[in-house]
Amino acid sequence: MTLPKHIAIIMDGNGRWAQLKRKPRTFGHIKGTRVAKKIITACSRRGIKNLTLYAFSSENWFRPQAEVSFLMKILRRYLDRETENLVKENIRFSVIGDLSRVPADVYKAILQAGEATAQCTGLNLVFALSYGSRQEITLAVREIAERVAAGELSPDDIDEAMISTSLSTYPTPDPDLIVRTSGEQRLSNFLLWQAAYSEFYFTEVLWPNFTESHLEEALSAFSVRQRRYGKVSTNDNLEKLSN
Repeated sequence: MTLPKHIAIIMDGNGRWAQLKRKPRTFGHIKGTRVAKKIITACSRRGIKNLTLYAFSSENWFRPQAEVSFLMKILRRYLDRETENLVKENIRFSVIGDLSRVPADVYKAILQAGEATAQCTGLNLVFALSYGSRQEITLAVREIAERVAAGELSPDDIDEAMISTSLSTYPTPDPDLIVRTSGEQRLSNFLLWQAAYSEFYFTEVLWPNFTESHLEEALSAFSVRQRRYGKVSTNDNLEKLSN
């Protein structure tokens, strides 16, 4: 089976799962965190090189303050409890997004987890936290424009590679596979530039119900995709010649 080098997951459906259970949304977030832990470990042991999880979008700050505070609390607890296990599993941890908005205790936990796992050489685990792709691209363009204004660059120097290396995801490669749970079929401001040639896998399964078996289904679906990157495959050329 051909494995993706980079999987990105939009973990959607915690709230709806909780509602179906007649529980508060916070109950869904707790269960979703447990699922994330299992999927991270599964990807690591499966030999996936890069995994990006959409943990909290820039738009999520507009949710009720109580829910936002709870999500931040869950994240801090996860990092406090799991950093040692990440090191044990040889998983390197980092975060992309606007960290200026996260609480001080969460920011400290992020730094500590990053430092503790910096030498790990297995799975590269990235949390997209307080992240929005449009904002990311805007900041990259602004930085390049400032370099042009300072005379460091000519407009002719700007190409796709320069923009890519100016994004917060660099040097993580673009995602080969983007998975979204809960039946929604949109990117929701997630890795817009990086997803140009990604394969998409949408599932009706709510994130708290997502299992390793569902992950394997996504990997199997990816393995049979033909990735042409805008070109035609050799088989397509042969078919045209035979007609």
